[in-house]
Amino acid sequence: MIVIIGALLGAVIGGRKASKRGGNRKDIAQYAAVYALVFAIVSMFVTVLLDRLLF
Repeated sequence: MIVIIGALLGAVIGGRKASKRGGNRKDIAQYAAVYALVFAIVSMFVTVLLDRLLF
């Protein structure tokens, strides 16, 4: 669940950042995809860490 939320949050942040920088649709899509992947990977590590610490 945390990974999905992280990916969605990353996509939103990436899309907004590209939009603020004046990017076209392709730029916005690329930033959204890259940020979603990065946030999903970080969220996956956080999920594993929480799982190891709590259970």
